[in-house]
Amino acid sequence: MLGIIGGTSLLFAELPALEKRIVHTPYGNSEVLVGEIAILLRHQHSTPPHKINYRSHLSALALLGVDRLVGFASSGSLKKEITPGSMVIPTDYFSSTTIPSIHDHAICHVHPGFSEELSKRLKALVPEAILGGTYIQTRGPRIETIAEVRTLARSGDIVGMTLASEATLAVELGMEVAALCTIDNYANGLSDELLTYEHIVESAARYKERTEEIVSRIVKGLS
Repeated sequence: MLGIIGGTSLLFAELPALEKRIVHTPYGNSEVLVGEIAILLRHQHSTPPHKINYRSHLSALALLGVDRLVGFASSGSLKKEITPGSMVIPTDYFSSTTIPSIHDHAICHVHPGFSEELSKRLKALVPEAILGGTYIQTRGPRIETIAEVRTLARSGDIVGMTLASEATLAVELGMEVAALCTIDNYANGLSDELLTYEHIVESAARYKERTEEIVSRIVKGLS
C-alpha cells in the first residue's frame, strides 16, 4: 500500500476522498485517511513539530499495510540557487536533534536513508522537482538562527523539522521511503525578508492547486 504523510504543504490541498480512521498503536493513537492508499497529516490537533508522536504515526501506517511512503515536507532553502517555489527530492538527510526509534528494548542498527528506486520513480512523476540534495532536520518549533543556517549550509541544502524522524522510523518498520520537499522560503539570513510561520503558511496556500495536482500524479503513479 502507498502511504503519504504531510503537514503544512498539504494544509490547503483538497485530498482524495478517503475514510477517516483512528489507528491504535503501542505508542498512541493516530488519525489516518484510508482507502486504496493511506494519508496521514502529521500536525494532528495543531501539534508543533517537536511534539509530534512520530512513533505512533509511522506505526499506524505500518499496521495499515503501508510499504511505500512518500513524505511531503515544507522546507527552507540553505542555498541561493534553490529558490522559493521550487521542489526538491532529497537523497540524504542529517539530523541535528534526537531521532525517535521503535527499538527501545533491543539492539538493532538499521541503515537509514531514502530509497533510490522510489526517489527515481517520484522524480519521473514530478519531473519539475530537483533530484538530489541533503535535508537537515532541526528540532523546532523555532526558526533556525542566522548563525545556525550558516553552519547547516556547509552540510546540507534544505532544512525542516520533521522528515528525518519519519524517514528513519519508516525504514525501521520495513518501508521504502522517498520525499518531496516544497521550498517555501530562504532560510533565515539568506534574504532580506523576515521569515515567519505565517509566511510559510501563505506559501502553502499559494501553491494549493499545484500540490493537489502532484498528489494526484503520485497516487496514480505509485498506488
